[in-house]
Amino acid sequence: MELRHLRYFVAVAEELSFTNAAEKVHVTQSTLSHQIKQLEDEVGCQLFHRIGRRIQITETGEAFLEHVQNALREVDEGMGIVRTAFDALSGEIRIGATQTFNMRLIPHCMALFFEKHTSVKVQVLELPGDEIASRLLTGELDIGVAYRPASLRSLRFEPLYNEEMTLLVGERHPFFRRRFVRMAELHRQKLVLLPHTFVTRAILEECFRTANAEPIVIAEMNAIAPMIELVSATEIAAIVSEHAVTRNDLRIVPLESPTPVRTPGLLWKREGSRNVAARYFASLIRSVAENENSRRQPIRRRKNRKIEK
Repeated sequence: MELRHLRYFVAVAEELSFTNAAEKVHVTQSTLSHQIKQLEDEVGCQLFHRIGRRIQITETGEAFLEHVQNALREVDEGMGIVRTAFDALSGEIRIGATQTFNMRLIPHCMALFFEKHTSVKVQVLELPGDEIASRLLTGELDIGVAYRPASLRSLRFEPLYNEEMTLLVGERHPFFRRRFVRMAELHRQKLVLLPHTFVTRAILEECFRTANAEPIVIAEMNAIAPMIELVSATEIAAIVSEHAVTRNDLRIVPLESPTPVRTPGLLWKREGSRNVAARYFASLIRSVAENENSRRQPIRRRKNRKIEK
């Protein structure tokens, strides 16, 4: 399978006409038809129904189309980065990030970015996930870094990794020295959580239902920093990302049965081109996120062993 096969497939799928698609990709109709037949033979299924002079994409072809479009978009963007790799980047990047990622991930990426590209202005706005999605759609942002939204609409979500949520407790909490806590054990425990407007809250509520647990949500806060302060000053617990905690006086305890999991990732507007500087910054986010995620589990185990001694 070669790139031209995929480009020809997309052209036919968009035009639903071999004649029009052949003109679009600048080949003869017979050549295009032959190339599509080669692709179908290679994938082992029919991608189009031929009905006389009309064609119709099959269900398999429809499912294949989105993945091919995404792959070609990545290839084209990669080629753009390669072509401009030796040119000085310029312009502006507008990034929207939720609080968790704006605490460490985004500043780390900015520091790496400015080592090579000081002429680019980077604007970062800390926003809720739904507002990031809205501003991407209106063109006010170039990149979003958030958890997977409930609805993607005209956005594309690129997962970075799966992230486990953890219980955060202070030194006075009875779970402070625990190696792990089952969700059922949070029944009637006092918690501070994000409001129901956050996707994360919906994930946690589903976990509570699965474990038949009804915690006492004594407070709701729409920002992580004050939640952490509240935990440090009381016996109230919180459920947060491990990224968000840098204090040594607090304890991160893994949750089990079930483990709440979120999927952070990059958000892009599905249609339209992306500037080269934004694509380069996105590649840094991928790299830094992958490195941090690979280190996270060993760090957690070391913390647990230290507490148990």
